[in-house]
Amino acid sequence: MPRPVIELDHVSKEYRLGQVASLKQTVMRGLGRLVGRPAPVRPPFRALDDVSFTVDEGEVLGIIGHNGAGKSTLLKLLANITRPSHGAVRVRGRVAPLIEVGAGFVGDLTGRENVYLNGTILGMPRKLIDRKFDEIVAFAEMEAFIDTPVKRYSSGMQVKLAFSVATSLESDILIIDEVLAVGDLAFQRKCFERVESQIKHEGRTVLIVSHNIRQVERLCKRVLLLDHGRILADGPAPEICNRFYAINDEKVQAQSSEAKRVASTGDVELIGIRLTNDQGEDVSTVTEGTSPRFVLSLRVHRPLPRPLLVFGLHTIDFFYVWTTVSPPGTFPDTLPPGDHEVQIAIERFPFNNGTFSVRVSIDIGDVLKNIFYAESLLHFSAYSPTLNRARSEAEGIIALRTQWQTGSTRTTRPGNLRAAAHPALPT
Repeated sequence: MPRPVIELDHVSKEYRLGQVASLKQTVMRGLGRLVGRPAPVRPPFRALDDVSFTVDEGEVLGIIGHNGAGKSTLLKLLANITRPSHGAVRVRGRVAPLIEVGAGFVGDLTGRENVYLNGTILGMPRKLIDRKFDEIVAFAEMEAFIDTPVKRYSSGMQVKLAFSVATSLESDILIIDEVLAVGDLAFQRKCFERVESQIKHEGRTVLIVSHNIRQVERLCKRVLLLDHGRILADGPAPEICNRFYAINDEKVQAQSSEAKRVASTGDVELIGIRLTNDQGEDVSTVTEGTSPRFVLSLRVHRPLPRPLLVFGLHTIDFFYVWTTVSPPGTFPDTLPPGDHEVQIAIERFPFNNGTFSVRVSIDIGDVLKNIFYAESLLHFSAYSPTLNRARSEAEGIIALRTQWQTGSTRTTRPGNLRAAAHPALPT
């Protein structure tokens, strides 16, 4: 039976916020206390608040949460970089912390010298460094620069070399804090494959902090969700990752009114926009395969000759995923002043899980002069009943209608094939 190699028992970590007091401020505060006017004391900030959990030998644990949730603080406690304010932390075995990779490099030393220095800091005997030196340099792709002072390296070169050193340490516990995104895209893939190999083939105990939720779900069987220093959820990776997505979607929708980007000449206003389902009910979530309808309310202040309306959807990081243009005959040749309603229906909504926003543009005249543009309107969520958005093999934002056929490789006649349509998109 696996035994716990990491135990946290009601652990809290506090920091005092604010600047360090100058000598003058210290004297003035001392004098104030003497005359009965003590300086106000700010309460300490709890980066971790009464956290308890265990990690078994060979377990791969993911730690996720928004910025400031306490993830990095937790890893620093486990790596013995800092100590808890309250509670106990027990770690059994040698730890290889990949936290702030490259922080221990000395600029005036060469890459070769820093490999030996960094390896020694991480607890590697010199003989082991000698044996692994060529492998470390080759993985980092630094053969041509290894005898050059590190201060002449780019930041990416330093991180690549530091990652190679840290992952070469033969440790019992590997702690990773957002370092699988170092270097260029090709090197990031190498980093991911190395960590994945160490997990699968070496049976290491691994703790991973990452904002790449699909990466966490792929590598980890169990995930902790932190929020404001507390454990909000602890369980199977798909379940907890999906819960994090749901929380993030709610947060994005709550901020939608503050995120709008609007440019207008004042000739027309968008006074309202709604999203309705098949039954005409207002909704904030659209199920893939259904037929939602967007209802726009426009207020026109002067006649608009030959208006053209552009309607589209984008992700929260402004990747434009779909755009449509009002077909001929949608509007009269001149749209008169007053209030007007425009409805745009989508047949069989094609997008999978995610959060999307609306953008609207209005042009007029033969030369298409733009009089209105807005994006980050009406944030809404998409939901696919057939896909788990946290799973790497389910990546993608669009669902295409498909027909599946199966049969023996010796079958040549179409009549012997079994056909099936995609269950989420009936034909």
